[in-house]
Amino acid sequence: MRALVRETRLSPDTFVYPLFVRHGQGVRDEIASMPGNFHFSPDTLVEEVGAAREDGVRAILLFGLPEEKDPQGSEAWSEDGAVQTAVRQIKTAYDDVLVMTDVCLCEYTDHGHCGVVEGNEIRNDPTLELLASTALSHARAGADVVAPSDMMDGRVAAIRDALDGEQHNDIVILSYAAKYASAFYGPFRTAAQSAPQFGDRRSYQMDPANADEALREVALDLDEGADMVMVKPALAYLDVIRRVKDCFEVPVAAYSVSGEFSMLAAAAQNSWLDHDRTMLEILTSIKRAGADVILTYHAREAARLLRG
Repeated sequence: MRALVRETRLSPDTFVYPLFVRHGQGVRDEIASMPGNFHFSPDTLVEEVGAAREDGVRAILLFGLPEEKDPQGSEAWSEDGAVQTAVRQIKTAYDDVLVMTDVCLCEYTDHGHCGVVEGNEIRNDPTLELLASTALSHARAGADVVAPSDMMDGRVAAIRDALDGEQHNDIVILSYAAKYASAFYGPFRTAAQSAPQFGDRRSYQMDPANADEALREVALDLDEGADMVMVKPALAYLDVIRRVKDCFEVPVAAYSVSGEFSMLAAAAQNSWLDHDRTMLEILTSIKRAGADVILTYHAREAARLLRG
């Protein structure tokens, strides 16, 4: 009876699996801050994507780690970058897997910020061209969706203009429209080696106390050409997910971030929480709040449980 009248249903079709790729061959190194997640080289990443596909997860989001970092983050738009190489190999192996790519500079810059730094200031406008170049390189490699996560003003318009200028009109932009300056990103920053080397990101990421601002940010990105919008993190911002869903007739994604994943992993390792029940309860809450798409490091294990 409970199943018959259930209002909110999870499905692997709505999951996106975030993955980390770096240069090399045969690399599968576990990330200490995120147990069960790995740094992959392109070849082992293709194997992981295939395994996820068998579990029923057919959408992924790629983050790249460069061989070298510099002030501009120039490997972000290299045609031979880890992400670009991985996209080509995944698309060759599995043409039915939806490939999303994170568009940002923080993993690639030696200062760890998401934009160009002059003095000790992050410069918005000079960053836009670099983000557009990065998105273009991902599109050329075969990405289906580019996802700018930098929170620079005007970056969606810059990316849309660049994509359309090279006839990549069908590439979807999933904007990290409401990305908060959150404490929940810690394990990810260790995994992506992207912690800021000075200051923090509060000058360009959102104040966790603000919800009305999220609606303004979403509206601006949609006006600039975003096709989908994201709220990040998910669990502490369920109210924002609901407000965005109620206000805009577009697909809404929510990112269940590394801190959410690692808190549950630590609690389960200490037998403080039932891992699987808690995981599905968290994901259900995100879906119930209004998310059409859930980006989660639990994608494979949740899919297996849902499949039975």
